[in-house]
Amino acid sequence: MCLFQFTARRLVSQAHCGLKASSSKKQKFCLEMARPSSNMADFREVFAKAKHIAIITGAGVSAESGVPTFRGAGGFWRKWQAQELATPGAFARNPSRVWEFYHYRREVMLSKHPNPAHIAIAECEKRLSKQGRSVVVITQNIDELHRKAGTKHLLEIHGSLFKTRCTSCGNVAANYKSPICPALAGKGAPDPDTEDAAIPVEDLPQCEEDGCSGLLRPHVVWFGEALDPGVLTAVEKELDICDLCLVVGTSSVVYPAAMFAPQVSARGVPVAEFNMEPTPATNRFRFHFPGPCGTTLPPALARHETEIIA
Repeated sequence: MCLFQFTARRLVSQAHCGLKASSSKKQKFCLEMARPSSNMADFREVFAKAKHIAIITGAGVSAESGVPTFRGAGGFWRKWQAQELATPGAFARNPSRVWEFYHYRREVMLSKHPNPAHIAIAECEKRLSKQGRSVVVITQNIDELHRKAGTKHLLEIHGSLFKTRCTSCGNVAANYKSPICPALAGKGAPDPDTEDAAIPVEDLPQCEEDGCSGLLRPHVVWFGEALDPGVLTAVEKELDICDLCLVVGTSSVVYPAAMFAPQVSARGVPVAEFNMEPTPATNRFRFHFPGPCGTTLPPALARHETEIIA
């Protein structure tokens, strides 16, 4: 059994505490976790002692930078939702349309900037590294705003808008061109009345490796595709050693990321959720801080009075 299958099966079995409680100890644990605390002073005491902090982030962090999520009501590009375009089948049927969608997203992201939540995380990582402590960011986002904010230890489990992968040779490369190819210049308008550009395949982004010229695709994980096992291995290693976990701006419904924090909580590690509203996983965590991440996270990660910086 591969690591991802093992991890997924193990985490799914822990996902709903109390469904098959076989002992009063399990029932007591669930009751104790049913009301997470919003006491920032208590969280700060835990934060001050943590040596290895894992921060899991989702679309809610980037939304505060004005990044469209394409989820829920109104989450359309033209007349399609992301689930209809971000699939291998959609790319095979109409690579021009899919590239228009991703070109639009790339161009939007080039105009966006990290918000106070991104910056607080990056500054915390930099500060704690000087104290022999570590911070890792495990993100579901593909916008690279964490990287732009200065985060160094970053695991992008869904890939990046600014990387491409060749459908012929498999080469993965960073790509920040704007536009990514001449044929996409001025294309990708999200208005529902916009007609498809119908760009010929040979004019779409092409691999630049010697002798290849294969069609490029965005290096992101599409619906129906497996996550990179190498990235999942790195994630599991980080979760196994963390002694504090933060879940920031995520709905806790997108798998497998939705299983990460419950796995950590199940072994007794404090988990703090920072989100606009409660999620299906909230009652499994020790802390929950409602509100915009850009408001709640900076004071949570600010220098603690007990920190000594050389």
